[in-house]
Amino acid sequence: MSTTVESNERPDYDEVIQTIADYVIDYKVDSEEAWNTARNCLMDTLGCGLLALRFPECSKHLGPLVEGTTVPSGARVPGTQFRMDPAKAAWDIGCIIRWLDFNDTWLAAEWGHPSDNLGGILATADYISQKRVSKGEKPLTMKTVLEAMIKAHEIQGNLAIENSFNRVGLDHVVLVKVASTAVVTWLMDGSREQIMAAVSQGWVDGQSLRTYRHAPNAGSRKSWAAGDATSRAVRLADITMRGEMGIPGALTAPQWGFYDVLFNKTNKDQQLKPKEDWKFKFQRDYGSYVMENILFKLSFPAEFHAQTACEAAVTLHSEVKGRIDDIEKVEITTHESAIRIISKQGKLANPADRDHCLQYMTAVPLIFGELTADHYENSFHENNPVIDSIREKIEVLEDKQFSQDYHDPEKRSIANALQVFFKDGTHTEKVVVEYPIGHRRRREEGFPVLESKFKANLATRFPEPRVKSIFDQCSQQQSFENIAVNEFMDMFVI
Repeated sequence: MSTTVESNERPDYDEVIQTIADYVIDYKVDSEEAWNTARNCLMDTLGCGLLALRFPECSKHLGPLVEGTTVPSGARVPGTQFRMDPAKAAWDIGCIIRWLDFNDTWLAAEWGHPSDNLGGILATADYISQKRVSKGEKPLTMKTVLEAMIKAHEIQGNLAIENSFNRVGLDHVVLVKVASTAVVTWLMDGSREQIMAAVSQGWVDGQSLRTYRHAPNAGSRKSWAAGDATSRAVRLADITMRGEMGIPGALTAPQWGFYDVLFNKTNKDQQLKPKEDWKFKFQRDYGSYVMENILFKLSFPAEFHAQTACEAAVTLHSEVKGRIDDIEKVEITTHESAIRIISKQGKLANPADRDHCLQYMTAVPLIFGELTADHYENSFHENNPVIDSIREKIEVLEDKQFSQDYHDPEKRSIANALQVFFKDGTHTEKVVVEYPIGHRRRREEGFPVLESKFKANLATRFPEPRVKSIFDQCSQQQSFENIAVNEFMDMFVI
């Protein structure tokens, strides 16, 4: 063909896009573990959102863009009185879910938080259900919401297992946008063609740069970025359902597609990757693996790579609390991913900076015996200079076995070890924690903690009778699945 013209033969949709659409439409979830975990995940996720409403830096973002706007059948934001269009409601729900870095986590080649997708799922399902009821039709049930969660978790998590977006400079919320777009379009009764079209729009969009999660620019955008992504998903689904065409070669188009533009070189040195790495790789087919293996943050509102370090610090607190001034050195032995994302020195500028600092998240529970969301606030940090004093004494080391076990699909450990050395030459034992309490390997131990966390978070917004009513209705799998979505959301209106 002449060099002055290009072929205009429109391709089929990229295989990755087709596979996502087929999974969303055709896959039947038959894992009892996945259904039960999804229900618990929903409880935990909403609880995290309710807790975040205590913080003005979060709540300032909420509500309609035009104050006082009333939307008929508008989607609700739990713990508030807001009723808005589903795109803004998705933004708000996603924002509160993510604000405290206390919702579930997925760790692989790419990290992320699959319950971020609940913003788009819940807002869309609530809006659709209210519209149906207004027409005398049956609303969606919470079982459909759980199914959407399982599938969104799976899309985001499966894409993350073998594909590192942070290593090309992109933030993981691109996967929230893609996963949410797929399941939200499905909730809107989108066809296979429409789901593929909407998902292709997600890949073509400009993608978030990861710099807002890293030193020296870490800041509060990381707390609303997922809300923004899931809201964008609702918008892309909506314009697709209005008849907007897709972009079939969004990923693979030479020169112009996602692979060639955004996935072809490393962000560290801007070197081209081997050609075979310019595309996504997959470890497994889509199923329910991600929901079954999701990691709950139950003990600490801390970036997940630090969870086991925090637990080790709490274990050692009783031994060192009377000897803080005598500490010579603290050794954290960790895995490569923790070093890359949250190990940092220097001044910490804001709460978002602190909850992504391994040294800070270890020093606080070592000194005080606990780590809560309030411990990241400026006032607490400023009033306790001992934290920075201990941070300066922390040495971070990599254990190659920890790094290997982190990527092992049978283990998926997030190991940290902690040891404290004193000026007189004595030292504590080396406390090793391989699996945090929210890990699948500690699931039975974790569920009671999750339930207690949910009740406590409900109590920050609702009186005791309402707390008991909500908890009781969320506790039984079969009856919960049969609740109408609009009736479920009614329970969370202030």
